[in-house]
Amino acid sequence: MDWDKLRIFHAVADAGSLTHAGDILHLSQSAVSRQIRSLEESLDTTLFHRHARGLILTEQGELLFDATRSMSKRLDAAAARIRDSEEEVFGELRVTTTVGFGTLWLAPRLPQLYNKYPELKIDLILEERVMDLPMREADVAIRMKEPSQADLIRKKLMSVRMQLYASQTYLEANGTPASLDELGQHRLISQNAHSAQVSAGALLVREIMSYDVGSFLTVNNYFGVLQGVIHDLGIGLLPDYLAEDFPQLVRVLPEVESNEVPVFLAYPEELRHSKRIEAFRDFVTEEIIAHRRKRREQEG
Repeated sequence: MDWDKLRIFHAVADAGSLTHAGDILHLSQSAVSRQIRSLEESLDTTLFHRHARGLILTEQGELLFDATRSMSKRLDAAAARIRDSEEEVFGELRVTTTVGFGTLWLAPRLPQLYNKYPELKIDLILEERVMDLPMREADVAIRMKEPSQADLIRKKLMSVRMQLYASQTYLEANGTPASLDELGQHRLISQNAHSAQVSAGALLVREIMSYDVGSFLTVNNYFGVLQGVIHDLGIGLLPDYLAEDFPQLVRVLPEVESNEVPVFLAYPEELRHSKRIEAFRDFVTEEIIAHRRKRREQEG
């Protein structure tokens, strides 16, 4: 197939419009239309259903778009490797992690990374879904379990436990429970046991909810749980890494905690020599070491 026609087809399929694709490609609508028509003739098939509101891919068009999308991601990966300088760190780095870890631990520490590499452009993608790194949905991931995808380089960063916390103001007003049986006098703030979260956290939520808890607030991420706790709403189930950055959190029922949750950094084998990946990996590793040191000092 003609690579140039495939490039134009991909732009049209992605934009859903000849006009919008032409704007992206800096071609006239008629030139784009001629190329698509020529591609359809060479394949002896129809790739788009045309209607007044735009274009819809046919079944054959969907098959071809899947192929060009994969090609595009692979080309992006190759271009990223080519752009990586032997001496400098610059360009875009797509980082994915969970909403809680990304907003509460990673994002507040990024100024140190930007101070060292001001030309780096981080695209931080926060969602619970595990993104496909080999297919270039992101360059590097920080996840709360060991990645199962093949062809990934992985590094364990630390372990996290889910624990119960409250504000001093809340405890002064409502008392401090001495056991899980006393949660009937309190409000529990947590993720719903069925929402996307680490399995150890979900198990602990289910265990706590088996007691006669007085009132609930469930939020679909730890950022929301934290906001409820620091605003004196109740006792929250939160990851222990927050204790360092939010000293106003008071540990409640220290004997109650989840199993360890491993935190892994992972990236595709093909980006092994990327200077941007190396810079980000070293930055996160240094921050984890500093985090551990501070935790030891607090606990000591």
